[in-house]
Amino acid sequence: MRPAEFPAEAIIEAGQALQAAGRNVTGFALRQKVGGGNPTRLKQVWDDHLAKVQPVVELPVEIADALAQVTKSLTEQLATLGAGLYARVDEDAQRKIAVAQRAAAIEVDAATDEADSFKAERDDALAEVEALKAKLAESQAQAQTQAVELAQLRERLSASGTELTHAREELSQARDQAAEAREEAARLRGQVEAIEGQRAELVKVLAERPGEMGAGKGTK
Repeated sequence: MRPAEFPAEAIIEAGQALQAAGRNVTGFALRQKVGGGNPTRLKQVWDDHLAKVQPVVELPVEIADALAQVTKSLTEQLATLGAGLYARVDEDAQRKIAVAQRAAAIEVDAATDEADSFKAERDDALAEVEALKAKLAESQAQAQTQAVELAQLRERLSASGTELTHAREELSQARDQAAEAREEAARLRGQVEAIEGQRAELVKVLAERPGEMGAGKGTK
């Protein structure tokens, strides 16, 4: 047979040390105290020691019956108390669960409302984005049209500039021709005035010599 790893004396001393320290004597406490061993065997050795040290005393029948009745009554009272405590604990737990469920339902409703609000805001934002995209596309189309019109206007302005240059040249030529015409008119007026002067002088001379003119006619 395999010898015990720890002698009974060491186990009993360990149990007594635990009792002196006010600790419960358990297999694991004994194992920790002696430094090893099987907790079940250690506890069995300690229990055997207690059985030897404290022999069982048989009680009288009357006392044993009374003790049995008290034990039964205490057991029933404990059972009733336990059932009442369980009922109160269960009722309190159910009440807390109901409160928690109501609070959770309120939070769920609030979260749902908030989610719906966020969805509505998201939908509004998406609609606004689409509207802005449409406006941007329209603006780009208008800008393209205006660019074409601007190019056409530049072409027309360029053509108008050429025409304006030609018109200015023609105007300059017309001015030169007008100046020449004025000079010619002035020259002609001078000639007309000279002729008119000569004619007036001739008329005057003729007016001063009417007899001469008549005598000349008779002699002839």
